[in-house]
Order: sequence, then structure tokens, then C-alpha cells
Amino acid sequence: MTATSLIVFLIIGAIAGWLAGLIMKGGGFGIIGNIVVGIIGAVIGGFIFSYLQIAANGFIGSIVTALIGAIILLFIIKLIKK
Repeated sequence: MTATSLIVFLIIGAIAGWLAGLIMKGGGFGIIGNIVVGIIGAVIGGFIFSYLQIAANGFIGSIVTALIGAIILLFIIKLIKK
């Protein structure tokens, strides 16, 4: 993994985590928290998209995949916290 791809990966994670926090009424978790939520969301979203055989390519597709996964992650966390 090159430095550029690592930076892009972290940016996608931060954007997806921040958007998921806004959508799920969390308001964001700070830059580190957003990156962590976005990266875990990307793994979850990637698994779900591959299971459903949906291809999401490019920068926007990566953000959408990570965002959907992050929303699912935050939803599960909310269920567990109740």
C-alpha cells in the first residue's frame, strides 16, 4: 500500500464515518472516531456488497459502500446500548 492510497483510505473512512454520524443523529465522533467507524463500515459494507454481488467502483462508490456499512454498524451499536 502506497502512502497515497493510505491517505485516500483514511479520507474515505473519515467522510463515511462523519456522514454516518450525521445520518444516525450522532453528530460525528471526532476525526479519529470517524475514521475508525468509516473503516469498520467499509469492511462491513464491502462484505455485504460482495454477498449481494453489487459492485461499487471509484471514489464515490467506496464512500457509499463505507457509508452503508458505517450506518449498519452504528445501528447495531445503538441496539446494543439500549
